Amino acid sequence: MKKWVSTFALSSALVLGLAACGSSGGSGSDSSEDEKKIVVGASNIPHAEILEEAKPLLEEKGIELDIKPFQDYILPNTALDGKEIDANYFQHIPYLESVLEENPNYDFVSAGAIHIEPIGIYSKKYKSLKDLPKNGTVIMRDAVAEQGRILSIFEKEGVIKLKEGVKKQDATLDDIVENPKNLTFKADVEGGLLPQVYNNNEGDAVVINANYALDAGLDPVKDPIAVESKENNPYANIITVRKGDENKEEVKALVEVLHSKEIQDFIEEKYKGAVLPVNE
Repeated sequence: MKKWVSTFALSSALVLGLAACGSSGGSGSDSSEDEKKIVVGASNIPHAEILEEAKPLLEEKGIELDIKPFQDYILPNTALDGKEIDANYFQHIPYLESVLEENPNYDFVSAGAIHIEPIGIYSKKYKSLKDLPKNGTVIMRDAVAEQGRILSIFEKEGVIKLKEGVKKQDATLDDIVENPKNLTFKADVEGGLLPQVYNNNEGDAVVINANYALDAGLDPVKDPIAVESKENNPYANIITVRKGDENKEEVKALVEVLHSKEIQDFIEEKYKGAVLPVNE
């Protein structure tokens, strides 16, 4: 009987001890080990490359950086909302605002702006936007949030005119009031496929984001026939987090490292104008 009581007491103590260990951190998110780790979802180029460069600098601060690559613009926000990642790095503020409008359950904020990727317009047939033919076709991304950004380039080159008073970054195809060449703007291609569309010589011009251009081996500085202005550009790519997490130690450290001279120099040297560092 004494042996049974002793065994029962030992088993009970073991169970209680395990329960206590498990209850201290819940899912583990509050443990000291997890507090020193941040998981970031990112596009392959340039975002994941920049994060790889930041890894050792974060390690010096005692923080492990785990990078999760994504190939599209939908899943990184889905993963952030589902708490599969702690932050993502692939989008700019106008795009994030459009996502939040379409998904009111998302509660995301910017923890800091890191870089700008000036968007370019490519053509295998023509040397400038003014050379585009009448009734020509311009192929662009299937993202309404990018339309004002793209149309502003065409307006600056004198190819179209947008409605008076419309905020440039909010403009859509419906805001074109003058189109003397009668260009057709096809906004129905997923961003990652645009380099292939260009290489297939489809359309008269193709609009390609710098990250996709780099990934496809294009030079976003030399190859486009037109590039958006870098001045007063609202399209800086940001570190996006769930609201409230922008004040977490790991997030603040990540942004601080990405704003450091080491990383900004890396961006300038590696991408040679195709990606421009910002410190906001």
